[in-house]
Amino acid sequence: MNYKSFLIKYAEIGVKGKNRYLFEDALVKQINMRLKRIDGGFHVWKESGRIYAEASERFDYDEAMDTLSRIFGVAGICPMVQIEDKGYEDLKEQVVRYIDEAYEDKNFTFKVVAKRGNKQYPVISDQINRDLGEVILNAFPETRVDVHNPDVLLHVEIRHKINLFSQIIPGPGGMPIGTAGKAMVLLSGGIDSPVAAWMIAKRGVIIEAVYFHAPPYTSERAKRKVEDLAKIVARYAGPVKLHIVNFTDIQLKIYDECPHDELTIIMRRYMMRIAEEIAKERDCLALVTGESIGQVASQTMQSMAVTNEVCTLPVMRPLVAFDKQDIVDISLKIGTYETSVLPYEDCCTIFVAKHPVTKPSLKHIQNSEAKLDSQMEELVKKAVETREVVRCI
Repeated sequence: MNYKSFLIKYAEIGVKGKNRYLFEDALVKQINMRLKRIDGGFHVWKESGRIYAEASERFDYDEAMDTLSRIFGVAGICPMVQIEDKGYEDLKEQVVRYIDEAYEDKNFTFKVVAKRGNKQYPVISDQINRDLGEVILNAFPETRVDVHNPDVLLHVEIRHKINLFSQIIPGPGGMPIGTAGKAMVLLSGGIDSPVAAWMIAKRGVIIEAVYFHAPPYTSERAKRKVEDLAKIVARYAGPVKLHIVNFTDIQLKIYDECPHDELTIIMRRYMMRIAEEIAKERDCLALVTGESIGQVASQTMQSMAVTNEVCTLPVMRPLVAFDKQDIVDISLKIGTYETSVLPYEDCCTIFVAKHPVTKPSLKHIQNSEAKLDSQMEELVKKAVETREVVRCI
């Protein structure tokens, strides 16, 4: 079957009331933008609670499906045949043609589900179901009707044109990118933070990311690994600006001046300070991390509370209650896992305490940070000003 049209279904957008059109428009914009990158001359439009995409020329069907299946806000993709209303008898002929071309093997059970969006259509839905079912049975005697668990569910939507489709390929769901502001993700080369970035983008948030690089203690390959992860997330979230911050001098200063059991927390607090400064510069409304309660020493409730203390922006943690396996499962689903587990560490073991504090006292941490001289402020300023920015698409 050579499809040239798609019916795009959405879910949560449908309950947005008077603002629904804003979300529909955002989704149409995203679909248009993504499909422009592939051949086919696609036209995308909305009409009465439906979104359609139609190609004006030959296109790669698999590439189009892959593209649509990565767009947040899309709940389902239905390859369809759209026909003009030329009368009831013509509809019957078109349905027979559709079944004949779409299914080489006709040994299946089926059910017809008709919906009359056009209430002026002269035949009611129940009658359409019965009549089209009879036509299919007569044309293909090896088929059988099963109204409870059919192999093929044929949808017939009667609008100003008629839509015929029998497949609904799941989309990622969520909300269209650009409908919920912008956030800055603290992105590492691990499993968790790319999943957190994907999850926050799924709620319609535009994301940028900051990565803390520590040459020569971390390699250029580790940096490229993070860039690769940002590119994978960008397949769903759209282009991601990755801010690469040289963190070496700050880490060495903390390592020399602060108690070693507090290294992780103090370094984390400086990362949050820098990420927030860049976030505010980029008009972001929140920070996003891949932390999960109790996963490591810096992710206990006490540690996260002490880390939060340096921030004025809200800190969002989409994975906070997830088990590690839950996170791994999502990373496999979205394609980041294989890159995340590549053996290029983004945090040198020289900066990791052997016995990190798991229940840090805010007062003790502040006292330790007070030992850092005024040079620290200059190091932070330099780190922000000399950062490298990479556009990942």
